[in-house]
Amino acid sequence: MSFGDPNNPYGQGQGQGQGQQPGYGYPQGQQPGYGYPQQAPQGVPQQGYGYPAAPPVSPYGGYPGAVATMPGGVKAGRVMLWILGVLQVLGGIIMMIAGGWIADRMAEESTEFNNTDGAATAVTGVFVVIGVFVLAFGVWAIVMAAKSASGGNGIRISAIVYGSLTTLGSLVNLLGANLFALVSLVLGILIIVFYAKSDAAAWFKRNSPRY
Repeated sequence: MSFGDPNNPYGQGQGQGQGQQPGYGYPQGQQPGYGYPQQAPQGVPQQGYGYPAAPPVSPYGGYPGAVATMPGGVKAGRVMLWILGVLQVLGGIIMMIAGGWIADRMAEESTEFNNTDGAATAVTGVFVVIGVFVLAFGVWAIVMAAKSASGGNGIRISAIVYGSLTTLGSLVNLLGANLFALVSLVLGILIIVFYAKSDAAAWFKRNSPRY
């Protein structure tokens, strides 16, 4: 008795009537899915029609080990912080030196006041206080610029506050006809804009390693 071609997947169906169920070439209970992928075993992720499942990719470290890239706005704002910070540090040092120089000149050339030492001391004190304030402001900007690559969301908020104070101070200086304050005004506004953007927030809140 012939049972057909043994390589024919449907050949086993010829055995119906001889104690075998028609399984169309598959063991009983394991019927094909008619072109659809079979259900994966428990504990194995379901694959999608022949393509392996891939983890979600985020440029800001949406999954552990992702390589994050600093947004262009943060890079630009960081450069502006460096520029303002260095200029303010230099300006603070110059103001403190200038205060001492002016006080010495007043002590040497003033003949209208008997108490020239007191006036010179007052001038020196004013210049030193202003110089220290400007110097500290510049150090603040430099720290934020250095930490923009590895810092958290607190650095972003600090940069926005710094930009706001820089903008306010520049407006006050512009009222005094200080045209140089126009540069710091523009940079302060741009720092606020760049660090307040959504991609900047995603960068500083990322989960990827910080270096």
